[in-house]
Amino acid sequence: MNTNNYNFVFFGTPDVASETLSILKINGYTPTLIITSPDRPQGRKMLMTPSPTKVWAIENNIPYLQPEKLDTEFTLKLSTFNFRLAIVVAYGKILSEEIINIPKYGSINIHYSLLPKYRGASPVESAILNGDAETGIAIQKMVYKMDTGPIIAMEKVSINPDEHATELRKKLIKIGGELLIKTLNTTPTPYQGLQIQDETQATNCKKIKKEDGLLNEGDSEEQKYNKFRAYSLWPRTFFFKEGKRIIVTDAKLEDGKFVIKKVIPEGGKEQEYKN
Repeated sequence: MNTNNYNFVFFGTPDVASETLSILKINGYTPTLIITSPDRPQGRKMLMTPSPTKVWAIENNIPYLQPEKLDTEFTLKLSTFNFRLAIVVAYGKILSEEIINIPKYGSINIHYSLLPKYRGASPVESAILNGDAETGIAIQKMVYKMDTGPIIAMEKVSINPDEHATELRKKLIKIGGELLIKTLNTTPTPYQGLQIQDETQATNCKKIKKEDGLLNEGDSEEQKYNKFRAYSLWPRTFFFKEGKRIIVTDAKLEDGKFVIKKVIPEGGKEQEYKN
């Protein structure tokens, strides 16, 4: 296959998407067009900020679109490109059935769990929260119902006992990108030996909210540690003392006990924690 002529569109927004694009480029696959979310206000000054995927597109001279809505006008425009395939990685919007099926071979998606387990928005965090010893990568042929498409390829990945979500995600991005390349290298299409998902084994995971990081008194010691590992980047774990929010920045599970090492008190700087 002449990868330079592999006409595909890429949908993605955060770092996980831009890093996957870098893996694709290294292996000779560069999208014809990138679809990413519009710039959003970020930081304390609420400055309009482009997505990591838009930054990647500009740096690599790839045309991009940032539709606010995936409406009829956008759908018609996309249909004029005669794409062979669409690759979707953490785009952040639900694609219509019509958009999914615009490319000749439809759309494929990298999902960071062993589907049908952990369908939804937070598969990496959910695996850690539940104390799983392994998770994985699933590349699915997309259908309109989220994360329910037939599996094209899958690979298991072990989770280390002290691994944080940021570390696990980094590992999954690399393995997922490599699995995607293997999938794209399959000719004439990436759809050989599709495996239908077993609905009886399906579980779902929710979008993470800021309040999910609260350490509850009813949590077990292991649950507290798993929450700390899962939410180490965002929303981070925290508790309240004398009415003030205290963020946990370093903690360990020692002899079955959740031990807090460092914290950031509300309005203060990181310091050693003294209970």
